[in-house]
Amino acid sequence: MENLDLEKLKYPIGKFEVPKEFTSKYILDKIEEISTFPERLKKEVTPLNDEQLDTPYRPEGWTVRQVIHHCAESHMNCYIRLKWALTENNPIIKPYDEKLWSELPDNLTMPIAPTLNLLEGLHFRLSYIMRNLSEVDLERSFIHPENNSEYRIQQIIGMYAWHGNHHLAQIVNLKNQKNWK
Repeated sequence: MENLDLEKLKYPIGKFEVPKEFTSKYILDKIEEISTFPERLKKEVTPLNDEQLDTPYRPEGWTVRQVIHHCAESHMNCYIRLKWALTENNPIIKPYDEKLWSELPDNLTMPIAPTLNLLEGLHFRLSYIMRNLSEVDLERSFIHPENNSEYRIQQIIGMYAWHGNHHLAQIVNLKNQKNWK
């Protein structure tokens, strides 16, 4: 497989791009994408059987099951980071090794239903708090220690909307490639 093909499988909607301006329309659109992510994901993955869930979305990539569990883990971290940014002054957040997490037994073998339920509640909370942010709140930030970069909440909203859409596209592409209904 060529690098270009592999890159398209890894990033079917492209990599996240920070917008030049965080307009209120952009923020509201991204919050809506976050709000609807669990429903859109559930629609795509509920019909899949265990063999399909245990199929990697690309060569040497995670299985659909791992992607679903990863989304919950990543978005739980988003929620905690958002709360830290809203309650502390530019805190340094704790990173996690998503690859190692993906190799734990729950990510490899656990049914997806509990994770889909978790995502529903989590995304309700995420979108609820995001819809109630002030302009000042949107400017609050945290520091990610892996690259010592500052991330503002408005950017985090865009990144996590992209993140959900990114992984959903990986699953949809696999389903289309395999002709799964």
